[in-house]
Amino acid sequence: MQGSELQKYFHEPLFIADIKATTKNDAIEELLNLFLETKHIRNRHIVLEMLHTRETLGSTGIGKGVAIPHGRTTAASDVLIAFGKSEAGIDFDAIDGKPVHLFFMVIAPPHDEDNVYLPILGSLVTTLNIKKNRDKLKKVETFEEFLSVITGE
Repeated sequence: MQGSELQKYFHEPLFIADIKATTKNDAIEELLNLFLETKHIRNRHIVLEMLHTRETLGSTGIGKGVAIPHGRTTAASDVLIAFGKSEAGIDFDAIDGKPVHLFFMVIAPPHDEDNVYLPILGSLVTTLNIKKNRDKLKKVETFEEFLSVITGE
């Protein structure tokens, strides 16, 4: 999945240029609140429990300053991604032990028609493995700047 295909899963109301959270749990809740405020999620408790359960299996802090908390839930009707950035960085129990600055929360229904959940996760990891992309994302202030990095423009 190319960046241009990936961009349709991002929406401006699911973008935070400066996360206020200072802890892992607060970061998860702050991103989840975006889905609730935009009515993309029907039940906060179910999704929060799913995300915490996923974290107990192993941190979604994948290293290099990136975390991708994710999961499937009956509380979601579409696959969507929220993005948040923390300039200070947050301890997220990342595999490299370093603070996380870039957060991508991926929420999907149990079965998505186009079967894009895993390809989305793979595309995000591929994009975020490139240092230049991570560096650019750390500097974005607007949704438009964010999308230009995701699409590779």
